[in-house]
Amino acid sequence: MSDISFIILTYNESVHLKRLLSKIAGLQAPIFVVDSGSTDDTVAIAESYGAIVKTNAFENHPKQWDFALKNCPISTPWIVGLDADQYPSVELFNKLKSFSDKDVPADVSGIYFNRHNYFQGERLKYGGYRNFYMLKMFRYGKGWSDLNENMDHRFVIEGKTIIWKDEILIEDNLKEHDIDFWLHKQIRYSNLTAQEEYQRKKGLRGQTLQPNLFGNPDQRKAVFKKIWWNMPLFVRPMIYFFYRFVIRLGFLETTSGRTFHYLQGFWFRFLVDAKIHELEKKDKKK
Repeated sequence: MSDISFIILTYNESVHLKRLLSKIAGLQAPIFVVDSGSTDDTVAIAESYGAIVKTNAFENHPKQWDFALKNCPISTPWIVGLDADQYPSVELFNKLKSFSDKDVPADVSGIYFNRHNYFQGERLKYGGYRNFYMLKMFRYGKGWSDLNENMDHRFVIEGKTIIWKDEILIEDNLKEHDIDFWLHKQIRYSNLTAQEEYQRKKGLRGQTLQPNLFGNPDQRKAVFKKIWWNMPLFVRPMIYFFYRFVIRLGFLETTSGRTFHYLQGFWFRFLVDAKIHELEKKDKKK
């Protein structure tokens, strides 16, 4: 019996779910799928692989993960939380297959995976995306969803963390080969991000993680997020894009990669700032 259970969030993920489940089936680990009301074959695919399916209306990723962690009957000491468009490399599969709770120090409660991100079928290698560490595995009862976030979900854990650098988690969203799909998704995300940042400015939303430049990957990221929130609107997207595209060599990507860095590193950030500005204007009129 595996020491790991998987939790996977889904919504109309038939194009991805079979790929993921087929790659983790050999681990013989319990699988839980938390679905947001799919109208395609997502639930049928999940059940065909023996997954236990829970359904919950989607509000945002942090709240969906909070529901998942509170409602999935986990019986293993460790949890791996994945999105349907992610799947393990052979090296990560083998690491998980040989994983045993007794081999992990008792004070370690979380494990970061090294995510390699693909956009329109091509791996992003520059602009800060070559190696991107995400806390995806943690001890049951020692991790929870950070509800101070409105868009970016992250797990927060009690205890120390370690990083698996050579065992890769691949993220390749096949739907994003259609640029219109990606753009519409980012517009939805921009609403959530703008609301979150506006609430932070108003003091209505806190920051769970303590920023620490010498801490784990999320604590280091929290340092730069705090700087970002205090930078002037409309100026910061230009600075960030220059950093990603020039300093972090994003211009060396393929055409798809350069498109990603422009759209995600500049256009999306500028759109968020425009929506924050709009919220501030509405607030002044009250």
